Order: sequence, then C-alpha cells, then structure tokens
Amino acid sequence: MKQEITQLLQETPYKVHMFVKDPQTEYFFIHEKLEDVFSSASLIKVPILFAVLCYLESNNKSLDQVIKITPEEWVDFSVISEQRLQQSTIYELLVWMIITSDNTATNVLIDFIGMDALNQYFRQIGLLQTTVQRKMMDFEKLAKGFDNRTSAHDMAQLFSRIYQRDLLTPPFSELAIEILSRQRVHESLKRYLVDDVKLAHKTGGLDTVDHDVGIVYSSSGDYLIGVFVTEVTNNDQARQLIGRISKVVYDWLVKRRETIE
Repeated sequence: MKQEITQLLQETPYKVHMFVKDPQTEYFFIHEKLEDVFSSASLIKVPILFAVLCYLESNNKSLDQVIKITPEEWVDFSVISEQRLQQSTIYELLVWMIITSDNTATNVLIDFIGMDALNQYFRQIGLLQTTVQRKMMDFEKLAKGFDNRTSAHDMAQLFSRIYQRDLLTPPFSELAIEILSRQRVHESLKRYLVDDVKLAHKTGGLDTVDHDVGIVYSSSGDYLIGVFVTEVTNNDQARQLIGRISKVVYDWLVKRRETIE
C-alpha cells in the first residue's frame, strides 16, 4: 500500500498531506506532512458541528431552537439562500452545513457561537493548529491574510475522537456521525469505490486546495483516512488524486482482508 501511494505522491505536481489510521489502536498505516498547517476550506465545518452540539449540551438548549436569518446573510453555495429562508432550526443548519457544505448555515452558526468561543473549543479538544478567522465567502478578509486553517494532525485527532465518541454524550455523538454519514458530496474519497461503503466524512475545497477526510466503516475493520491537497491548479485533477489514493487504501485494508479471510 505504502509503495503504491508513494508513487502517486511522487507523480503529482501538488503538495499532499495525508494519513491512514487505525482508530482502535491509533496506529498510522501511513502519514505524510502531518504537522503542516494549510487552508482548511470547508473542513472547518466539522469542528464547528461539534462546538455547536457541545454548546447545546452544556447549556441544555434544543436542536429545534429557531435562529433568524437576514437576507444580508445569504451567500453563494447555499440551499438556505436558494430557498430565501429567513429562519431555520439549529438542527437544519447543522445538517445543511455538513451534507451540502452550506455556507449560509455555517456563517449563521459561527455568529451563534462566536469565533472566540469556537477557537477556545478547538483548543479544548486538542486541535492546536485549527482556527477560524473568517466567515465563508468572506474574500475581503481572506485577501488580508485571515483564513480558516488546520493540519492533517488535527484532522486525525478530531476524527479519532469522533470515532471513539468521547466528545459528546452518546445521543449527540451518534447524531454527529449520522450527519457526517449523510454527506452528499462524493467526488473524492468515494470517487472510485464501487462498493456501497459507509463513510462519515467531510470535503473541503477552494481554488488552490482540495480535501476529504473521514471514517470508513467496513466488516474487515474500520479506518480513518484524510487526504489534503494544496498548491492545486486543477481541482478535478486533485479530486481524482484523492480518489486514487482512497481506492488503493480500500483495496488493501478492506478488499485484500476479505480475500484472505
């Protein structure tokens, strides 16, 4: 597996940060550039999901709480904006933020919790290189050097804890994994998998980055995988690379084990 992936990494013109990890033993089958910090794009929405659920738990608030949305808050790439919604439950905002990577929902939830509180929560759960510094689609702030950032190490840490279900109470842990498993964007990790694979994951992409990270559940053993591509000049090419890496890993850790068994 490592040899095949190393060859793929050598052939690509892009910078690749990645890991494949056993969530039971914490063993890394493979890792590359774990500590480098990069633009998170929409990966930031996963720790935001957990921060909001933690806030609701800690303050005995309901998922059915309704939040008002002003037309000024509608941004592109948003089913909230498409529907011209002026209010939504927290539950709906969380679901749309993850399964369609909804930017309006994300921005409303950032305001609901506050950036300082979000970053404080990230530190609290051990994400030392993950920060939120701007809202989605705020390209003015981005131009000034404010960006949302993370690392492969932090994503490995986060998804290990998601898998172990030790960030939230059992019902909310189950809910979070269920939402991540309903992801509708499948252009990367699932791209070349022909089996009906259960994958709890989140993608992220900007003009110069493409990411996908998640938990693969299988009868041969579950594993965590994250592939984060930076210095991208062709997004589809980057997503194809993530798909190829994912297929190599799946063939080794699932298909090969099934054959041996």
